[in-house]
Amino acid sequence: MKIKTHATGNISASRRARKAALGSFVGAVVDWYDFLLYGITAALVFNSQFFPNASPTIGTLAAFATFGVGFLFRPLGGIVFGHFGDRLGRKRMLVITVMMMGVSTALIGLLPTYASIGWYAPLALVVLRALQGFAVGGEWGGAALMAVESAPEGKKAFYSSGVQVGYGVGLVLATGIVSILTHTLSNDAFMSWGWRVPFLVSIVLVLVAAWIRSTMEESQEFVEKVGGEHKVKVPLLAALRNHPESFLLIIALRMAEMFTMYIVTAFALAYSTKNLGMSRDLFLNISLLVGAVSCVTIPAFAMLADRIGLKRVYVTGAVIGLLSAVPFFLAMEARSVAWIVIFSVLLANIAHDMVVSVQQPLFTEFFGAEYRYSGAGVGYQFASVVCGGFTPFIATALLGVDGSWHAVAAYLAGGCLLSVIVSARMEMGSRSARPNATTPYPRSVDSRPAA
Repeated sequence: MKIKTHATGNISASRRARKAALGSFVGAVVDWYDFLLYGITAALVFNSQFFPNASPTIGTLAAFATFGVGFLFRPLGGIVFGHFGDRLGRKRMLVITVMMMGVSTALIGLLPTYASIGWYAPLALVVLRALQGFAVGGEWGGAALMAVESAPEGKKAFYSSGVQVGYGVGLVLATGIVSILTHTLSNDAFMSWGWRVPFLVSIVLVLVAAWIRSTMEESQEFVEKVGGEHKVKVPLLAALRNHPESFLLIIALRMAEMFTMYIVTAFALAYSTKNLGMSRDLFLNISLLVGAVSCVTIPAFAMLADRIGLKRVYVTGAVIGLLSAVPFFLAMEARSVAWIVIFSVLLANIAHDMVVSVQQPLFTEFFGAEYRYSGAGVGYQFASVVCGGFTPFIATALLGVDGSWHAVAAYLAGGCLLSVIVSARMEMGSRSARPNATTPYPRSVDSRPAA
């Protein structure tokens, strides 16, 4: 009788783990489709449709600035959804985030342009972008926790990798539909109404994701460890008080990830078309390639990390990003399509994907279960502001100083270098997680256990 009960328990735990992984993945696809679609469209459309009175350079800067606004609101979303996620559960918050993201994205697709309503158009665009950022701010923490907390021991990186694979699938969908429209419509038709279609498609994706997430079960670890008497009144304050260094570590560790991806998929699209006179199809197709390849590389690197350890995989990825920074720009200056593709893949599929494949178990284990949504979620989203959302804007501004790519390459390489230094000095568990750990297992080499 005991054997049967044990087997039933294992089946239930396995089913819960698979459903949590699927729900986290599908929701991440929708959220990242919506969020990345804005970045792609900002580089192609928003500068002329919403900022028509500015010069091409200023218009591009303004469009990328609104892209960055979404990142400013991500920490706020992390704080709000993290607070209630730690007190009420992960599942409820994940249903809300995906619905909020879908509604704001659809409204962007219905938004009148500057020609119709003047400055109310860019103002409304900024507000809706802020809502997108607020929604996605609560997404990563909840999705990562549902997957990590429900995953079997020794497979936490793999089971939670769907959170990052969702980024790749979202990138493929967003880039693919834009690419199809630019090929099938005239330029005037695309600029007039065609760009709105991908935003309206989001409605269908959101309904599917919301249904799947509503069928998920709450994280068992949350149910067991965060009972009524164990709930923290203000989870974020508890996370800051107990692990203040973890927030700084997350920022440093995310630089390699953010710089590599957004330089390739956002900045390079605008730079190659406006400064080098190359076809916009090149980097749209590269984004499609990067997104498709990441669906294989991220889970593969996650499985490798479960076997050989998080640190080896992370440091290797950050080093590859560092070494590929200058060659990537040299390839663009030479207008060599083959080398551009090679170094884009090295930056966005090897360096980036190795780094993100270990982030879910790594960052969530920085914090205790009772304030993990707030700690990991806010830390992750605050890092997005510091070293992510304004990357295309900063890169464009650096380019405008003297018209040279050298400062942008140094910016990319510098971020990767800092990630290499910090990760090389850390002790990371040889597996994805340590059960019942009371302190985060990735610690500075020089740190000592608390008394």
